[in-house]
Amino acid sequence: MIKFHPTPDLIEQFVTGTLAPAESLMVSAHCDMCKYCRELVDDKTAEFAMDHLELENAAESYDPQFDLMLANITQQPVAEAPDVQTRKLSAAQTMSTSIELDGKTFELPKTLHRLIQKKGNWSSLVGKLWQAPVDMGYDGVANFIYMEKGGSVPEHTHRGSEMTLVINGEFSDGMNEYDSGDFIYMNGDHTHAPASNANEGCLVFSIVDQPLHFTSGIARLLNPFSHLFFR
Repeated sequence: MIKFHPTPDLIEQFVTGTLAPAESLMVSAHCDMCKYCRELVDDKTAEFAMDHLELENAAESYDPQFDLMLANITQQPVAEAPDVQTRKLSAAQTMSTSIELDGKTFELPKTLHRLIQKKGNWSSLVGKLWQAPVDMGYDGVANFIYMEKGGSVPEHTHRGSEMTLVINGEFSDGMNEYDSGDFIYMNGDHTHAPASNANEGCLVFSIVDQPLHFTSGIARLLNPFSHLFFR
């Protein structure tokens, strides 16, 4: 059962299009998994559209430049259909909706499907952890992280922010217990140590904007992998 959601402020910014790309991606992926937030976004979007329609009607005036622009658009030649090879490639990419690790298959929320082609190879880290980097094309370091049963991330806090979406399985971090679909936001006010004891382990998608700050002695073991975790 999903217990952790984006804040009302994040939902409002998501609807109005004022969220940063990384935050917008995470909120959208959460909404793919959360009926409550998806309906909330739909309601807020309808309200936002109605407010703007009323404003446009109040300030409506004839603009000949708009008519000219519309005429130019409608007179543009029809775009040529993509060639067969391009269509086949697009179809293959569209069919990719899951990622695999060590014989396990994980279905991803719809918003994250486009990142499958941008995912790097899985790397085995300490503490029964696996990580696959994702090249999002904008600021922030993104990773799919899988914790096997008994796997854990050393205790750490945050120099910046960390957004995490639980895709499959469960984990706890000394603060709360999280399940599939939960949206988790952490910053420098939080110190936690994620760990999973679920039989199926736990797969999450995480974006950080600054390197984590490890607070336990085991952090020394992670130093050789810092370029993988934080780049």
